[in-house]
Amino acid sequence: MNSESKRHIQLLDTTLRDGEQTRDVSFTPEEKINIAKALLEKLGVDRIEIASATVSDGEKAAVTSINHWAAEKGFASRVEILGFVDHKRSVDWICETEGRTVNLLSKGSELHCQQQLRKSLDEHLIDVHRTIDYAKSRQLTVNLYLEDWSNGYKNSPEYVFKMMDALKDSGVNHFLLPDTLGVMGPEEVFTSISDMTNRYPHCAFDFHPHNDYGLATANVMAAVKAGIDAIHCTINCLGERAGNASLAEVAVVLKDKLGMNLSINEQHIIDLSTMVENFSGKWVSSNTPVVGKDVFTQTAGIHADGDQKGGLYESELGPSRFDRERSYALGKMSGKASLQKNLEALDMSLSEDAQKKVLKRIVELGDSKQTITPDDLPFIIADVMESMDYKHVKLLDCSISSSLNKESTVSIKVEMDDGEHEASGSGNGGFDAFINAINKIMKQKDYTLPKLNDYEIRIPRGGETNALTECIITWQANGKNLRTRGVHANQVYAAVHAALRVINLQLHERSTGIPIH
Repeated sequence: MNSESKRHIQLLDTTLRDGEQTRDVSFTPEEKINIAKALLEKLGVDRIEIASATVSDGEKAAVTSINHWAAEKGFASRVEILGFVDHKRSVDWICETEGRTVNLLSKGSELHCQQQLRKSLDEHLIDVHRTIDYAKSRQLTVNLYLEDWSNGYKNSPEYVFKMMDALKDSGVNHFLLPDTLGVMGPEEVFTSISDMTNRYPHCAFDFHPHNDYGLATANVMAAVKAGIDAIHCTINCLGERAGNASLAEVAVVLKDKLGMNLSINEQHIIDLSTMVENFSGKWVSSNTPVVGKDVFTQTAGIHADGDQKGGLYESELGPSRFDRERSYALGKMSGKASLQKNLEALDMSLSEDAQKKVLKRIVELGDSKQTITPDDLPFIIADVMESMDYKHVKLLDCSISSSLNKESTVSIKVEMDDGEHEASGSGNGGFDAFINAINKIMKQKDYTLPKLNDYEIRIPRGGETNALTECIITWQANGKNLRTRGVHANQVYAAVHAALRVINLQLHERSTGIPIH
């Protein structure tokens, strides 16, 4: 690798400060403490920004606990708190929480300075210097945000340069350059940051991107190429409006695309993502890069086939990096290889003929928009293997209506060897109504369903509300117990399939004289 690829890039996580500006997100003190510990001790980020000074008593208690823990663990210098240009107020608050570093929020654009503060740059600089000097007298490390720097550099660059000229020798540790409104593109980031680093080669700069145009990760790449050695990000892209840069995306892009060295342990990215999901109540999309539940799932059968024959659809961005596994979705686009991959994961094997039957059923279920998971597969296999393809009675249509305080009603249409038959029925629930309706039709064939002895409904272990349902019914038939099974996303229809199965089995026995085993 060349010298550029050996650079170490710091990641500052600001989930607990800027991420908490996400609408409806407010972490409890206990949640903040747990996230902070996991970020530093488990994930291994270089720095964390945990709060804004003077916010609330609860915030103060949480920050104090985090700072106390960090000091015990040797992480004190890696915990930072946003402070304001208010002379002593923010600094004293941070010192009371045992904090060591203040990230001072100054105005990085002329528009903000004039319209929000109603001050000139010279007046603002007096306040900034006074707050910096007081913070240093209290033994705090000082970093400085140039708020709205991206618009400031674009619209009033001389303001930015005058501000930097006045502060470059003031003892600021890091100058933090935020794209506060997420308005920059990669070329703008590269040009502006290259200019800043060339003008002020002895100053250390951080880049703080936002994602309003969906360009935060691309802008991070441009910033690092321009010489930035510290990037701000959040877990799950939390942040105001469209959020901040995603830590997961930033980490893999810097490592894989730019060859940079990072401190984080990728194996714990998912752990942090899940923790922040649970505490924030903001769920990541299933196709979110790195952390989404579906991003290591192949759906197309041709992709599963390519992976089976030589890993043709795998990349450097593999699931094992993040302590995850690749999966192969089951549905209407599944092929033989998709099924085989899932069978291997379950340590199961099927004959060629059985695989064809199971795959046919999977495609049928997928075509009806039913969600099929690997946990459903044993149900489907058992259902298919038990069916024996007897089709004396085939269900063509079934409509069930139920309400809270009335009997359920059902209308059915079936196909038999002498044509189609229709019937309706009512009963104490949808399944009872179906039994009454099907018995009306079967009476013409001198057949009545056997007595039901037991009825069991279950879904796959750990399944969700949309999981396939397996219904196993035990019937008393000719002095012995006969069990049949039905599988469907709707538990009533699973029972319907189980009932149709016993009818077909008994009609087959009657027509062939071969006893059912």
